[in-house]
Amino acid sequence: MTFYDREAELDTLSDAVESPGADFVVVYGRRRVGKTELLKEFCANRPHIYFLAAQEAEHRQREKFLDQVADYFDERVPRIDGWDEAFEYLGEQLQREDLVVVIDEFPYLVAENDSLPSYVQGFVDQELDGTDSMIVLCGSSVSTMESEILGHESPLYGRRTAQLDVTPFSFQQAREVISYDIQDAIRSYAVTGGTPMYLTLFDYTQSLAANIQSHVLSPSAVLYNEPEFLLRTELRNPARYMSILEAVALGHTTPNEISGATGIDSGPLSKYLQTLRRLRLIERDVPVMASGKKSKRSRYRVADEFLRFWFRYVEPNRSSIEEAPEIVYDGTIEPDLPTHVATTFEDVCQEAVWEGIRRGTFDPYSEVGRWWYGEEEIDIVGLAPNDDRVLLAECKWTTDPVGEDLVESLRAKAEHVRWGPPDRDEQFALFSKSGFVDGLEAQLDDSWSLFTVADIDDLLTPS
Repeated sequence: MTFYDREAELDTLSDAVESPGADFVVVYGRRRVGKTELLKEFCANRPHIYFLAAQEAEHRQREKFLDQVADYFDERVPRIDGWDEAFEYLGEQLQREDLVVVIDEFPYLVAENDSLPSYVQGFVDQELDGTDSMIVLCGSSVSTMESEILGHESPLYGRRTAQLDVTPFSFQQAREVISYDIQDAIRSYAVTGGTPMYLTLFDYTQSLAANIQSHVLSPSAVLYNEPEFLLRTELRNPARYMSILEAVALGHTTPNEISGATGIDSGPLSKYLQTLRRLRLIERDVPVMASGKKSKRSRYRVADEFLRFWFRYVEPNRSSIEEAPEIVYDGTIEPDLPTHVATTFEDVCQEAVWEGIRRGTFDPYSEVGRWWYGEEEIDIVGLAPNDDRVLLAECKWTTDPVGEDLVESLRAKAEHVRWGPPDRDEQFALFSKSGFVDGLEAQLDDSWSLFTVADIDDLLTPS
């Protein structure tokens, strides 16, 4: 797979390895986000041992680890009975040469021997200390990495010198991969999200429809069962979690709505939602000026565009897809896809606002997010408390150009946003897939900014 972006992550790793002394680095994140490719890119021109753990018996895991260490130092494999001795052997070798040592999929080792973190602790404290080497523990099981390595009760707590939570690409980062024009790039991102493996599966010389049918709707395709695979790696009984994700993807976003759609009582549901949030599979949104933990106006959303697409279109239509995927695409997905993409477009516009703030296209705002109260909603609201300034923006993924109706609607909604003094500075922005009616910009004063998708593309293209 071609390596894209990740300059910030590479810089973090490079700064760590080039600083004096030993380093213990933790790299984690959901499957398919490119952790392995990142570490291989980092190690490419450095002396290193890269060990990829597998789901197999402990003695085979340890034997393979020792094989790689001994092979690097051109030695015979020592007779060793436990992980404590294996790490002692590695430590002896690091006295001869400074290396980067990567143990990928570390949770597989922990699954076979839950004492591994203690052995690594002994290695970090006694063997690694005093060298200029680096050990990197990497894993895709977010729950294991956070509890067994980063958690307060882990023997390794507080010993890391750096950590990387590798997340999917933003649209701006994914744009490097997606070679469609800007409209189709947004539509494509609404299907793949920012997961590098999903992005690179698509053939951008083919239409989006062809890619969806060949890579998502085909029962033999990798992405057809991908969400089930992801859930089964983290959860023993994923059925209820899948029903929650499907409910949220289909628009049931409050706890009461999710409970009604799934039949799960509010008590157990709260625990399921907490688990899905910890696994980065759903996010809890609150209005931008609300207190996050205390707000009762929370909504949930599927945290990944591909998962949202899959649970909206694939999971509810499995039987039909098995029989006639083309009919499912033509009759179910294509007519509804603009509604699905509209949510993605709001996120892309929010990225554009942040980039506009960095570039000076927008005035500074310290917080940017969605706002709602009762039946009223505004797609993007930015807050600048020190200047009593508020940004109010709407994003329209429609086939018709935006006109005065949206301007008047946004002005009316602004009156319901209770924030700042009565004489606050109000700035407005409109983002439109299909542009604006002739003469609209001339009718508006300097407090309004209008953005087409071409303008968004310019904003998100590196200067």
